[in-house]
Amino acid sequence: MRLRDSPVSVRLSPKSIYAVNGGVFEGWGTSLCWWANRVGYSNSLAQQAADAFFGPKGLRLNIARFNIGGGDDPSHVHIMRTDSNMPGYTVWNGSSARYDWTRDANQRNVLLRAIKACGRDMIVEMFSNSPPYYMTESGCSSGGRGPKRNNLRADQYDDFAEYLAEVCRHYRRTWGVKVQSIEPFNEPFTDYWRAGSAKQEGCHFDLGASESNMILELQKSMRKRGLGDVQIVASDETSIDTQINAFNELSGDAKAAISRIDTHTYGGSRRTELRDLALSAGKNLWMSEVDGGSTAGRNAGEMGAALWLAARINADMNGLNPSAWIIWQVIDTHISRAGMNGRKDMGMVNTRGGYWGCAVADHDNCTIIFTKKYYAFGQYTRYIRPGMVMLQTGGAAVAAYDSKGGRSVVVVCNTKGRPVEISIDLSDFRSVGAYTSVIRTSNTENWKRLDQVALTGKKLNTTLADHSVTTFVIDGCKGNVSSRSSND
Repeated sequence: MRLRDSPVSVRLSPKSIYAVNGGVFEGWGTSLCWWANRVGYSNSLAQQAADAFFGPKGLRLNIARFNIGGGDDPSHVHIMRTDSNMPGYTVWNGSSARYDWTRDANQRNVLLRAIKACGRDMIVEMFSNSPPYYMTESGCSSGGRGPKRNNLRADQYDDFAEYLAEVCRHYRRTWGVKVQSIEPFNEPFTDYWRAGSAKQEGCHFDLGASESNMILELQKSMRKRGLGDVQIVASDETSIDTQINAFNELSGDAKAAISRIDTHTYGGSRRTELRDLALSAGKNLWMSEVDGGSTAGRNAGEMGAALWLAARINADMNGLNPSAWIIWQVIDTHISRAGMNGRKDMGMVNTRGGYWGCAVADHDNCTIIFTKKYYAFGQYTRYIRPGMVMLQTGGAAVAAYDSKGGRSVVVVCNTKGRPVEISIDLSDFRSVGAYTSVIRTSNTENWKRLDQVALTGKKLNTTLADHSVTTFVIDGCKGNVSSRSSND
């Protein structure tokens, strides 16, 4: 005899909110690197992507992390992906560099369309994987001769800062791009980055003096160009635990220079410790990159990858309490008989297994294929919107409150292969509506609007379908927001 599953219980209160950024949510996003570099040659694919990921009928993302490519030595041919050989903005003649602003047209094409599709909520963050090759010790933008060796030459910190700042200024002046923040690193304290790598640009920076020096030089270069309003953030370490160490090792001046901690969550487990560190330092906190090729749920079919993504969002949001959550690449694989620059694409993903990204670009048919991960992501991104206040849930769900609109949003995933009962308690609100709207993605549904469910007083009792991600939108909610947490 199989034991019955315990009901999922969620209690929401406007007096129990995320502590980071006063609980105010800034949004959902994606890096444009590298997929925008791959699809931006086609105005049709670029527009489809802008609409599907940033537009009102799509995911409604509002954060784009734009990669300022360093650019590798043009004689190098080792990067084998069709999308990740990012162009830099300068041409080196052996003794000096000149800017060529026609470069990186593909990524820029996607960015400008995404800004238009998103509208006023759009946030653009610039970030770097590597300096230009001629500023490096190895002469290669994919890393040093040793994977644990700093690859930016000691005499080039100021020059690299000037390069990043000049790109930001040009994008603002020429293309009207309002850059909210800039990040000079990407996973800097790792042993991933090697000269001659087949994958991508990358640059190792030691913790402490090296990262601090880069931050302070960037601050000077940005201020010199009148860009002091652009936030400097750091340091996008690959692991939560490494991010804690990286921030603690910064100099006092470097800590003061950054407005926000950006972290990846590929590794590590000390989410609440990083959250508390950000709070004690008076810094905002973003989960600025993660994805993976895993699945969740037993025999979940195409929902397996989607449930993994939902579970990761829940863990990051409730553990870190970040004010933004950003997937690595919305498109990670491409279908193309021709490939690009003599390199082959990986082709269609196995949708019943794990895969990176939540959509696939089909260049042969000039279309974008959406997977269940896309629809699962949209269960969050379409309804929990910038400006809402994030509510503590005890980890069973992700929830937000829109005090102006008078509604609460709760997103819950069920990884089990059977229905599970759920109870959502809104007793701490002064008033709530009589019904809730229900939107669900499952193996047979994509953003399916179901019949409304009646509340019993201030409680919602219903059932989660097997292998599903469900969004509940409860109108008529009124309550005074307070930073005092019942979980403290």
